[in-house]
Amino acid sequence: MGSHSPCASCKFLRRRCTPDCVFAPFFPPDELHKFAMVHRVFGASNVSKMLQDLPLHQRADAVSSLVYEANARMRDPVYGCVGAISYLQHQVSQLQMQLAVAQAEMLCIQMQRAQLMDADGMQYLMQSDLSAMARLTNYPSSSSNVPHEPLKRENPWA
Repeated sequence: MGSHSPCASCKFLRRRCTPDCVFAPFFPPDELHKFAMVHRVFGASNVSKMLQDLPLHQRADAVSSLVYEANARMRDPVYGCVGAISYLQHQVSQLQMQLAVAQAEMLCIQMQRAQLMDADGMQYLMQSDLSAMARLTNYPSSSSNVPHEPLKRENPWA
């Protein structure tokens, strides 16, 4: 950075920011809090070594991960990111159980609906079978005085 304002790292550590400062591209002067968290958790020297060991195209992702982990460690010093991951996995598991229960309830409703439709259909088939048999044999059916209309199906969910 040189003539411009120093990066957050150099400002925090009260150093002169050189043009080849490894922190400057990732910790702009207005994001002092990010570097402060990373420094508290990992130490500036360790972060500098990590960044120098990485290829240039991977450094931004590494800094992003370090900031995330440092933030998680500040909130939960014992578990850090693992605590957040564990919490989210537990939440996913609970949501999967709720989904399974909802799907089971839907299946029960669909089965009840199918049974109702089958029962209506059976009554209609039994009635029409008796009529057809009576016509074939020329014998009046036992319910010949009852008009043979198909049963009206009512949708209980309509």
